Amino acid sequence: MKKKAVCKLLTLCLCGALVATSVATYAKADTSNTSAGADLQQNITLEVSENPAWNLLSSYVDAEKTMKDETVYVLANADGSAQKIIVSDWLRNADSAAALKDASGLTGIENVKGNETYQETEDGILWNAQGDDVTYQGTSDKALPITVSVSYLLDGKPVTLEELKGQSGHVTIRYAYENHQYETVKVGERSHNLTVPFGVLTGVLLDNNTFANVEVKGGRLVSDGDRTIVAGIAFPGLQENLGIDAAKLEIPASLEIEADVTNFTMGDTVSLVTNSFFQNVNLDRLDSVEDLKDAMNQLSDAMSQLLDGSGQLTDGLNTLLEKSSALTTGVEKLSDGAAQLSTGAKTLDAGAAQLASGATQLSNGLDTITANNDALNGGARQVFDTLLATATQQLNAAGLPVPSLTVENYATVLTNVAASLDQDAIYQTALQTVTEAVNAKREYIRAQVTEAVKAQVTAQVQAQVPEGTPQEMIDAAVAQQMASETVQGLIAQNTEAQVQAAIESAMAGDEVQAKLAAASAGAQSVIGLKQSLDSYNSFYQGVQSYTAGVAQAAAGATQLNAGAQSLKNGTAQLSTGATQLSDGMQSLKSSIPALIDGITQLRDGSTALKDGLEKFDEEGIEKLSDAVNGDLEGLLDRAKATIDAAKLYNNYSGISDDMDGQVKFIYKIAGIE
Repeated sequence: MKKKAVCKLLTLCLCGALVATSVATYAKADTSNTSAGADLQQNITLEVSENPAWNLLSSYVDAEKTMKDETVYVLANADGSAQKIIVSDWLRNADSAAALKDASGLTGIENVKGNETYQETEDGILWNAQGDDVTYQGTSDKALPITVSVSYLLDGKPVTLEELKGQSGHVTIRYAYENHQYETVKVGERSHNLTVPFGVLTGVLLDNNTFANVEVKGGRLVSDGDRTIVAGIAFPGLQENLGIDAAKLEIPASLEIEADVTNFTMGDTVSLVTNSFFQNVNLDRLDSVEDLKDAMNQLSDAMSQLLDGSGQLTDGLNTLLEKSSALTTGVEKLSDGAAQLSTGAKTLDAGAAQLASGATQLSNGLDTITANNDALNGGARQVFDTLLATATQQLNAAGLPVPSLTVENYATVLTNVAASLDQDAIYQTALQTVTEAVNAKREYIRAQVTEAVKAQVTAQVQAQVPEGTPQEMIDAAVAQQMASETVQGLIAQNTEAQVQAAIESAMAGDEVQAKLAAASAGAQSVIGLKQSLDSYNSFYQGVQSYTAGVAQAAAGATQLNAGAQSLKNGTAQLSTGATQLSDGMQSLKSSIPALIDGITQLRDGSTALKDGLEKFDEEGIEKLSDAVNGDLEGLLDRAKATIDAAKLYNNYSGISDDMDGQVKFIYKIAGIE
């Protein structure tokens, strides 16, 4: 707590700019009507009371006490001289009293927020508050505790603000603040007249179209691109109160702005004057000057760490700048690769589109063929059933009773019938001879069957594809069908059927017939019938295999079509993504020079920061340390006395003895448009 109190007092002298940033909001007040105090009060009071920094300035107020909160609005000429003083008083009725006793030197008193009335008494005025707060305003010609003097130089020569209007050149504007408010307080064991410490926060808005190369002494600058905000802070009289040598540490008592101007115009300036900075500081708990020394040592150590950090930042940015050439080369390679990827992805997408189109045509053609499978299978079965029924009738008519022949039982039934005719030995001998002869020509038979099947497949494919389909695609489809397991199986079956037919044909020839002349006519008929039915059965099974193969091919074509469409969608996304990647890399490549410029500027800025911190350490921290390392006991006595003086001054227009109070001043200094 002791160190915090000391640091709070000292940082008011060096780091007031941290608080001054909030002054910028005050400068936004509407000051177009200089004759209406109520308008000025509304426009400025809202800005001040709603600003978070104002809570800091008013934090010492005890809400449990009945008190007088006073705001003094000073309408000033361009040179800072007061033109009109409007005072707004807020009587905070903490006890909800029916009447509030007040003292005031104002004229033209007017209640501005309620209907409460007052009457004059011998020792002041008495408000009929009825338990509520009272807010009123009036005017005054009483001397102000702080006077402001504004001077203007154009190219080094004194001028008035009116003379500056519309001029161009180098302008210097100086705001000097003089403290006239004294209080008698004890410094150590002796009484002294010390000025009441006030902080003056000044806000100025400068149009960047008019003002350029702005510099400030006693404040700081903030720019939003269109305007430059000057935020100044000063403590008039504090240097003398604390007895600090200005050569060691100068406490600001003025604000100076320099700039190059074109067609000079300038808006109003707003300054806030308050002593609440110092009313918040409590030095009563300091037991010795060692606390102050410890605080300064900590401040110096922290500044050393900050300087070390700024040096490391500069070194790091130098390294980053050195490596930027490698970054540039890498980005260029990435950009070239992304462009090649984009071109390849577009080519792949075009190929996938062609594949998807062909797969769709193939799938549609096979679906059409598959649609006829049931009819083809049904017709073949109907013919087979008719042949079997006819054979059954013929056998029964020839005196060979047999059950109804079916696809499943005809071979067994006919075999049994033939065996029953006792010609098996002769038949088997002849059959073996014929079979060996026919098998010797099996490959030739297979070649003939293959050609026949190919002609049939070709005719079916040609019937299903659209007119004008390239021959290459037809040949490819035929080749695909011929290579399928189904067609190969059909060829094998038909080959076997032809072999069997040849065998059967040979068995029916003269040579075989001569050998079978002794066999009964019935046996020959049965054998011939079975062979005929076997031949048709081979055809029937081939039809079944063919239709199953077509159905399987159609299902595969459907899957192929779906896969081709998915591939097309994927390649389209790949092409789009690759194009976006290429565009992004080109943008990154074109941004590299700006990035390097930014790193360079950041490096230069960090170097400037380091230089600035070193200057701040030399001109600020070291001077402050030198200042407090002198008569510390005397400095603390003067600091305590200064704070006592701040607490004694709590009103401007008058206050009742049984009231607490606080006061702030808002100066509006006229500009010129």
